[in-house]
Amino acid sequence: MFENKSTRTELSELGEFGLIKFLTENIVLKNESSIKGVGDDAAVIDYKNRQTVVSTDMLVEGVHFDLMYVPLKHLGYKAVSVNLSDIYAMNATPKQITMSIAVSNRFSLEALEEFYSGVYLACERHGVDLVGGDTTSSQMGFVISVTAIGEVDKENVVYRSGAKENDLLCVTGDLGAAYIGLQLLEREKMVYKDNPAIQPDLQGHDYILQRQLKPEARKDIIPLLKELGIKPSAMIDISDGLASEALHICQSSGVGCNIYEEKIPVDTATAMMAEEFNISPYTCALNGGEDYELLFTAPIAAFDTLKANKKISIIGHITDKNAGCNLVTKSGQTFALSAQGWDALLKK
Repeated sequence: MFENKSTRTELSELGEFGLIKFLTENIVLKNESSIKGVGDDAAVIDYKNRQTVVSTDMLVEGVHFDLMYVPLKHLGYKAVSVNLSDIYAMNATPKQITMSIAVSNRFSLEALEEFYSGVYLACERHGVDLVGGDTTSSQMGFVISVTAIGEVDKENVVYRSGAKENDLLCVTGDLGAAYIGLQLLEREKMVYKDNPAIQPDLQGHDYILQRQLKPEARKDIIPLLKELGIKPSAMIDISDGLASEALHICQSSGVGCNIYEEKIPVDTATAMMAEEFNISPYTCALNGGEDYELLFTAPIAAFDTLKANKKISIIGHITDKNAGCNLVTKSGQTFALSAQGWDALLKK
């Protein structure tokens, strides 16, 4: 699973405080707002005249990830990245995180070192400081909780609730790849469980696998929108599927929307694998989740500017609330959007 090294150091050899020291002793704070990080009863952060945004995500083994096919380094990276995505969705810049973990005695020191190598890689990429957290034992596998803290000027913060009738509905990147990547991993897991002599067939599927195992929060979009002179009227990150997130914006803003199926961006690799699974790639995009792209609305005056940018797709527009939230298919049929994406509390 994750024991590739000949050396295994039991966590009990270090104890809780020894483990914390080992995992955090090389942290160097890089943000001026990080006054005090790991090593005291609480971190000290000073944003002076800017607003603070805070978001927390929890990842639980067996619910959110499967260590049979998720490398620990990738898991560490993903745990940070998916949390920072929420900060970017507020049009804010992440600056600090706290990381809390609960682990069973299945895990060695070397396994946690591998996990934290991914955590630190994500922190480095996004320019955030790890300033605190907690460690404890678990009888139910691996549990990860990350809190992300960011800053934003008061006049630049973006909520889900600002969408207005006739606004453009836009999305970054492409959708559905993470979901179809998960289907591939689950298929190969079942083949392996039936016959361990058969090695997983993952060759040539790097893109969809990376989108599932090592998603990238869109740190590039916030400065891009600023450069384009566009402040979104509403924004949300796509963690639970396009349909679910569009409904969140519409419900929060008291509006409706039309999304045009033919405008939804889907990568070629996603479409090809979806065909192999006999799934519509648009179903993957609408209901799959874990893409961590940004869905936002913008004034119609920004149409030409947004249309010219390859990182952004205009997929629809905002309507009156009474018109409802709809998907317009390629054939011109209209269906009400329904949130069929990921819900951790539903019985599986």
